[in-house]
Amino acid sequence: MGGMGLYADLNAWLTGATARWTVRYGEDLRHGGQGVADPERWTVPTRHGRVRCELYRPPGRPSGPVPVLVHLHGGAFIMRHPGMDDFWCRHVAARAGVAVVNVDYEVAPRRRYPVAHEQTHDAIVHVQRHGVDRGLDGDRLAVSGFSAGGNLAASACLRARDEQTFTARLQLLAVPSLDVVTTDKPSTVARPMISPRMVGLVRAAYFKDASRRAEPYASPAFATDLQGLPPAMVLTAEYDALRAEGDTYAERLAAAGVPVDHLVVPRRDHYFLDGTDPAQARGLLDAMSDRVSAALHG
Repeated sequence: MGGMGLYADLNAWLTGATARWTVRYGEDLRHGGQGVADPERWTVPTRHGRVRCELYRPPGRPSGPVPVLVHLHGGAFIMRHPGMDDFWCRHVAARAGVAVVNVDYEVAPRRRYPVAHEQTHDAIVHVQRHGVDRGLDGDRLAVSGFSAGGNLAASACLRARDEQTFTARLQLLAVPSLDVVTTDKPSTVARPMISPRMVGLVRAAYFKDASRRAEPYASPAFATDLQGLPPAMVLTAEYDALRAEGDTYAERLAAAGVPVDHLVVPRRDHYFLDGTDPAQARGLLDAMSDRVSAALHG
């Protein structure tokens, strides 16, 4: 391994190891979900070993199996910290009346592509097929993902269509990373949150094998055929360096006949739920939750 690889791995390890103390944005986003109990631990099998999940249940006592949203957190494929999206899991569980499974997939440098992609896909399959044992209705299932999790969610839906492994009623992709090949990701702000350095770190640490970065499951933007995918809600942010790939993916989904709700969040960089505007953040959380509710209860 060359010096650059060692440097990337060390930075990835340090970033991941400190994530639970450095990632604090969720504390400003607890606008709902106060009635949701702390999550249950659920360990599910995958082709790369068992993976821990956190299962949030909606408030109250449902009379039968409840719909389920499988969520894939962000973190640039180097932060193994599902708790960063605890605020979202609680909010959507309470507002949409669904269970949420937050998947604790493995990250770089311990694991490289395609491990996290295959773990998250396999976890979704397990939830759909065996969720009834935990009171979940696998026939009413959706997938969501933020940032790197948006990549994983889009990839899982592509693989599920190709291999006929699970059926989702919705894929919710928020500020997704969909192209890990292109290094030039221009932004309209001087110091973008997704910097060239961060892009390089992700590529070197998780997508280490350059020959595989253009695979559709690594870079969903490179999929040639988007027909037959689940309905989508795609959120991009006005100033985000990843906006172009998200906008293009939403347009291509629509052109392929996939129902798409596409929202560009104004005045925001990659951190689209910026706590400096609580009203905007609450509106976005409600809009996403309501879309999940419509897909799973409709």
